[in-house]
Amino acid sequence: MSVFVNEFLKYFLTNPLVIFIFISSIICILYEKEIIGWLGEHWTKQSVNKLPTNRYRILNDILISTGNSTHQIDHIVVSIYGIFCIETKQFNGFITGSKHSKNWTRYYGERKYNYPNPIKQNYGHVKALSQLLNIDESKIFNIVCIPSRAKLRIQHDGELVRYDTINDKILSYKEPIINNVDEIIDIIIKSNIKDKNIKKEHINNIRNNANNNYNKCPKCGGKLVNKKGKYGYFIGCSNYPECNYTRSVK
Repeated sequence: MSVFVNEFLKYFLTNPLVIFIFISSIICILYEKEIIGWLGEHWTKQSVNKLPTNRYRILNDILISTGNSTHQIDHIVVSIYGIFCIETKQFNGFITGSKHSKNWTRYYGERKYNYPNPIKQNYGHVKALSQLLNIDESKIFNIVCIPSRAKLRIQHDGELVRYDTINDKILSYKEPIINNVDEIIDIIIKSNIKDKNIKKEHINNIRNNANNNYNKCPKCGGKLVNKKGKYGYFIGCSNYPECNYTRSVK
């Protein structure tokens, strides 16, 4: 066995390609969510960059502060036809929900996950932009782009698009409603927060909120606890029997 191990280590350590593949695999496992999220934003960015540059100005990865809150906006497209506030979500699986529901549900194989409704989430970004720019919300359009080929059963009013249809959505607005595009661009650029500590704090707040929501019952808001039933362990609401929400243990 030791001879085999020595030969394997010798081969491994003297083969740069194998080392590269091994390290890349470890990075992908450790940062899967970050990589998937980055890819989604990259594909959306590639799409909106194809818009006519003489009519549309594009800003990416903008962090602004309004009141006591920070808002990270994936993409902002500014034109005389309106301001397009774009949130990218790289989902996979089968997604159900509506623009008004608190959470969306993703079914992936036998597993079931709940996510905060991105249309509602992005509406918060719309309100923040409206406050920052002192512009009526009706001139800022809420767009959620899902670059993946996830199967969607979402009730919405046109807010949800794919990366290959997002430009069609933006180009469908043809009535001029903005007359100070350069001023708006200048305000957003000057308000963009680049401080790494503030960005880190913003990310930590999102993760903490996500963890808190994950441990909260989506039906009644009660605390979720581990339980054991006839068929093994599962997660259920502490308010049972008034609330019968359950989900499987991952």
